[in-house]
Amino acid sequence: MRLSIASSLLFLAGAAHAASSWTIADASVSVGYKKSDATTQKFTDSQHAAKAVVLGHKDTLTVSLTTKEGSTSKRPHQAFLILTESSGLEAPFPLTLKASGKGSVEITQKDLPVQLLLSDVLKASIVVGSFGPSKASIIPAFEVEVQLDANTPAPQYKAPVRYGKRATIQHIFRADAKSPPIFISLVFVLAVLAAVPALFFGWLFLGANVNHLPKALGTAPVSHIVFFGSIIAIEGAFFLYYSAWNLFQILPVVIVLSIVSFLSGTKALSEVQARRLAGER
Repeated sequence: MRLSIASSLLFLAGAAHAASSWTIADASVSVGYKKSDATTQKFTDSQHAAKAVVLGHKDTLTVSLTTKEGSTSKRPHQAFLILTESSGLEAPFPLTLKASGKGSVEITQKDLPVQLLLSDVLKASIVVGSFGPSKASIIPAFEVEVQLDANTPAPQYKAPVRYGKRATIQHIFRADAKSPPIFISLVFVLAVLAAVPALFFGWLFLGANVNHLPKALGTAPVSHIVFFGSIIAIEGAFFLYYSAWNLFQILPVVIVLSIVSFLSGTKALSEVQARRLAGER
């Protein structure tokens, strides 16, 4: 928007040394909530309006004029009302023109960008230009004071994102998880070790027959040995996870051992079932 629209139109309009130029006649600006209550001021291509017009939140600003090429009323290729704020930001509003050169444009606060709404005073200019030898014109017309609604919050302008060097971002990462105190670890280790004799005692109490071990190993030695070994290996993997490994290291190992344990355990339990069906206890 900072690229001057008026300058661009002048560049396209024609040579600066042309004999005739585009002008305006019968120009006026009116502001009001209704046409019957509107305040009207006149301006020409050589003299802008005497007073600034006040654009309220319910008002409509109307600019009416006739464009001329030299002394002939004619419709130009382009005709704009340009509103400019103090920093040079512009907003163009094209006029609706007839073939006779008569035209007008209506503006309300809803048509204005936020940056212009927040400005105290806007300068209005008429830009007229077309193809051909006639010189385009930038005509200072009047000033506009924007009067916002006092009962509603003022509009907020959020600056657009500008790509460039940004401030350094300092990241503070959470500290790594620490192992519990050695005393607590030893208590749980002793509890697990104490459960092993209790397990064997429970087997003997429930009537486990150790005499079947040679027959079981003789019938399906690979299944029983691999199944028991996979159970021990899984326990060892959990110990390594507790002491040194991370989750990504233990997962593939446990998955492989689980598959081995499932396949070998199926064969081993089938052998046990066969002995039970044969009446061996």
